[in-house]
Amino acid sequence: MNRAVVLSNDTLARLPAAIPAPRDRGGVGVGIVHFGPGAFHRAHQAAYVDALLDRDPRWGIAAVSMRSRGTVDALAQQDGLYTLAIRDAAPSFRVIGAHRRFLGPSDAAETRALLADPAVGLVTTTVTEKGYCLAADGTLDLAHPDIVHDLAGPAVPASVVGWIVAGLAARRAAGTAPFVILPCDNLASNGAKIRAALIAFARATDRGLADWIERQVDVRSTMVDSITPAGDEALAHDVAAALGGLADDAAVQREAFTQWVIEDNGRPLGPDLASVGATLTPDVAGYERAKLRILNGAHSTLAYAGLLRGHAGVAEAMRDEALAGFVDAMIRRDIVPALPPVPGLDLDAYRAAVLDRFCNPGIVHRLEQIAQDGSQKLPYRLGDTLAANRAAGRMPGHVVAALGCWVAFLMTRAAAGTAIVDPAASRLAEVARGADPAAVVRTLADEAIGFLPGLAADPAAVEAIGTAAARAAAGQWNALLASDCS
Repeated sequence: MNRAVVLSNDTLARLPAAIPAPRDRGGVGVGIVHFGPGAFHRAHQAAYVDALLDRDPRWGIAAVSMRSRGTVDALAQQDGLYTLAIRDAAPSFRVIGAHRRFLGPSDAAETRALLADPAVGLVTTTVTEKGYCLAADGTLDLAHPDIVHDLAGPAVPASVVGWIVAGLAARRAAGTAPFVILPCDNLASNGAKIRAALIAFARATDRGLADWIERQVDVRSTMVDSITPAGDEALAHDVAAALGGLADDAAVQREAFTQWVIEDNGRPLGPDLASVGATLTPDVAGYERAKLRILNGAHSTLAYAGLLRGHAGVAEAMRDEALAGFVDAMIRRDIVPALPPVPGLDLDAYRAAVLDRFCNPGIVHRLEQIAQDGSQKLPYRLGDTLAANRAAGRMPGHVVAALGCWVAFLMTRAAAGTAIVDPAASRLAEVARGADPAAVVRTLADEAIGFLPGLAADPAAVEAIGTAAARAAAGQWNALLASDCS
């Protein structure tokens, strides 16, 4: 069987005219080095950069994979071209051409040269939260095997922190201005944490370099958001059909919504990412807080209540009118009033956008996946909102009901002998086997598992959550989803 013709510069002319693609783009240089060219980067940051290149060709991306060659080889074979499929009620396709260099673990010398190149003004990363080698308190873990390896001064660093410091050291030695650093993983205060990690790493070997980084290097906090499902056979089939039969081994897919919030500290960023839709703000933390409480809080609520009501996915749960109305009311009445204002962010418009995203039939987002690790997520997704309301003298009935649904979910799983996916799974299952939902809530509150530590000192809130848990466990949905949940 003949191999299908693959998307590349040589086959661009075969694309259907309706597919947006970089057909007449020339002279693009490398201005960005990116570590971690997985699907999210290619669907998110690279799409912003691709939109910028037609007006400013300095900012092409060098993709660096530190662990394997699979993605960078697939990109190289297609001259950096790949398809971005937008999964929505009205799907669309676009060919991205933002990447110019493709580097793997065996290309250390070329990576070092790029990091030292004055033309490179920006280094971005999507290496997952674990990839920064931070300890539980958010500081650099100097005992992490990758950091121990890199501090020994090898030719090929194992960590992204080691690579960035190596590039900064070369810049300092050459008298070249440092590049700006944008970590793009969902890690709260990521800029401050990565900056501190770079300084700590440098201080372990070269105090002068550490002092220079502390004075000169600009590391920005960011927040990124867009649901990006993994590729599958359906994606490959749809992309080939859209491209007129061309194959694409690097295609990615995401929802239409995308958000890139970048800290504005008054210093030049380099590429004008604001001109292509990124948000520059001095208050990234405000956007993070809104996302955690509105989007993630609503997601967790849909997961636990939705699974109890027999649903499997987010879009399916949103077709449950009673549940969708409850989530909307929770955001309006409990969450938004407890959020501080965020300059540039319309919280009600954000609420509407979030709910619209949840209804997207083109994205399959499993409730089972969202329901995982609740003991770690809920203190920030729902617990902070509960605390803010209680501090203001309010009992947020919808948030109370949502937390009750989590407890009922745990009790249902424990009774059925179904595994609870959570770092505290064994203790959760042990506690949740109790017959009395109120007692389960009291124990979890006393031990601060899934709840903020201060909750145990608020008996009224503990009692309200216990009542909600009992109603959820008994399937008393009319009472539970009522507006006051009292």
